[in-house]
Amino acid sequence: MKQRSLRAGLKASLLAACLPLFAAAQTPAAPAPPNAANAPAPAPALPPYLSPEIHPDDTVTLRLRAPNAQKVDLVLEGAVTPMRQDADGLWTATTPVLAPEIYGYRFVVDGQPMLDPRNTDVRDNLLTLWSNLTVPGTPPEAWELQSLPHGMVEHHFYTSQVVLGLPNNQSDYYVYTPPGYNPKSRQSYPVLYLLHGYSDAADGWPSVGKANFILDSLIASGKAKPMIVVMPLGYGNMAVLQPGRTPELSAQSVDLYQKALLSEVMPQIEAAYHVSKKREDRAIAGLSMGGHESLFIGLTHPELFAWIGTFSAGFNPKTISELPPATAQKANLRLLWMACGVDDALLKPNQTVIATLKAEGLPVTAIETPGHHQWPVWRDNLIHFAPLLFQK
Repeated sequence: MKQRSLRAGLKASLLAACLPLFAAAQTPAAPAPPNAANAPAPAPALPPYLSPEIHPDDTVTLRLRAPNAQKVDLVLEGAVTPMRQDADGLWTATTPVLAPEIYGYRFVVDGQPMLDPRNTDVRDNLLTLWSNLTVPGTPPEAWELQSLPHGMVEHHFYTSQVVLGLPNNQSDYYVYTPPGYNPKSRQSYPVLYLLHGYSDAADGWPSVGKANFILDSLIASGKAKPMIVVMPLGYGNMAVLQPGRTPELSAQSVDLYQKALLSEVMPQIEAAYHVSKKREDRAIAGLSMGGHESLFIGLTHPELFAWIGTFSAGFNPKTISELPPATAQKANLRLLWMACGVDDALLKPNQTVIATLKAEGLPVTAIETPGHHQWPVWRDNLIHFAPLLFQK
């Protein structure tokens, strides 16, 4: 799964880099060889410890045993907190009260990042690894696993003739079908193409974004229409993941990705699933890089998409200068929903694009939320965007 060859190699490299840090940080310095006649008694075993520890007040304590370290910081969703060391070499930090959410964190030990070795819940993508910290909600949040009807998520591989740099030309996508979907029925469903961001694999939305749990919850509560959600790999050239990518390479990747989505993924979806082929029943949305792709594909192909959403879209001066020409009449959109966190470095570029589109007469729904460039923002965006889709 998850681009096995490429992803397995990247993960192995990351883990190989981290493992020496785990060992060096946590192994006490070796004592001088004892005199055989006066050998001291073995040092008592250090007590085990828990990390992360979620307290009843929703503060969380993170711990790391690293007796040889000079400095350890906790990085939690971008916020840096110095940790304190006790006499046994155990470093500790306790967070403020945390809202219910899935947080990414890791430690920085003497300048080197490392995972929490006591936490097996690890978030991975094609470039980095983070430890996950989940603070549950009461009642459960939409992204949590709940006791309600669940849809299915299927993983498909296919041979791409378009995307460059894939292992053996194998690309992939995930498909969410809602509760009650019957492959033998003739009932058709609207479809949302949901695109991930830079560095994510195709499983970014189901694995980290919890898109399937969010749709389950929204559909069960009657807030969202039952829909099929397609979550494809979002690159046209895998070389964009390597160091030294240029604006030209990024632009080529977007162009090729648009071709792969429209000529390879969509025909497979429409052949294998009961999806409506009406533009009024087709939406495209994405986060960061995927938001850029969604806007450009949606505006370039108004005959295919009537609903567009962008979450912290990855715009820069070059992409802003290349916005597809569009008018309200040509686009004929049912919804153009553009959201960004107020602390995101991409807020100003998004505001620029929104102002440009509004000047062309497009009916943009502009949303600004708390947060920066992070999954808590994008999960919240999907929770608020999906109920707007396919409404009459």
